[in-house]
This record gives sequence, structure tokens and C-alpha cells, in this order.
Amino acid sequence: MKICKANFYEWAYSNLLTNNQRGVLAEYIVAFSLGEDKIKREEWDAYDILHNNIKIEVKSSSYLQVWEQKKLSNVLFDISPKRKLNLNTNKYDEDIKRQSDVYVFCLLKHKDKKTVNVLDLSQWVFYVVKTSVLNEKLGNQKKISLSTLSRLNINECSFNEIRNLVNKI
Repeated sequence: MKICKANFYEWAYSNLLTNNQRGVLAEYIVAFSLGEDKIKREEWDAYDILHNNIKIEVKSSSYLQVWEQKKLSNVLFDISPKRKLNLNTNKYDEDIKRQSDVYVFCLLKHKDKKTVNVLDLSQWVFYVVKTSVLNEKLGNQKKISLSTLSRLNINECSFNEIRNLVNKI
């Protein structure tokens, strides 16, 4: 007897609103916008996507969660500096830093659980920022909020604008 791959995916990964699945979906959305979706995702890489020699870290957040909520979630993105895992030696580098050149923050902005569709790109907004700006303005800060992005003059963009903004950097 063999297990059907599609059945496994449906069983394990069908709820794309969960934090971990939404995060992987956000990586795919950004990879797709950059034309990098044919390259398979590497789970333990120091960054999520390589596009034109630009290392990109993708982070996701949402107002909605799969569990029962009394109020919408606060929007925060993880920007913690980290150690890079050397996949050849299976050891972490000594340097603790942000490993990418660019961050793309992906916000599922939809606020109604009854009508949310994580595959509808009109329900998302994106923020593209140079890692050097985060390093200079925020140091070793571990999280960034929408108000901080606004204070840094990082404007939201649509799916169709991601590629242009990343290439500008």
C-alpha cells in the first residue's frame, strides 16, 4: 500500500491560516512575484529567497488566527538577528546578525474570518525594506510593528509591486 501525496498534503497542510503554513505561503507568494518559484524551498537556509544575488527574508503576520479570538491580533514581524547554520558542517556561525539584504513583510490584512481567503492576493499587503535600514534604525531589536514600519517611512505595496521594489534595492 502507498500513501497518496495529495491526500497527505490535504491532511497536513490544508489550513493555510495557521501561523506556520501562512509563513510558508508568504515565502511562496514573494518567490512567485520574483519569478523564483521554480527553485525549491530550503528549510534551513539563512534567508528565504535568492533573487539577482539579493538575499531576501520573508516574514508573515495576520490579524486573524485559526483559534477563537476575542479581538484581532497585533501585527508584529520577527526581525531577530540569528546565527547562520552552515549546511555543510551542520554548525552555526559565531556571528549573530540579520542574514539577508532585504526583508519582505507580508501582512494578511483581511479582518473577517468568515470571508478570509489566504490565496486571494488582494487580501495581502507587503512591505519591502533594506536590512541595513533595520540594522541602523533598530539595532538588535527582535520584532517590528506596523507603526514602526510607518515611522521608518516604509510604505505598503501590492503583490504586483514587490519585484520592482526588491530590484530597486
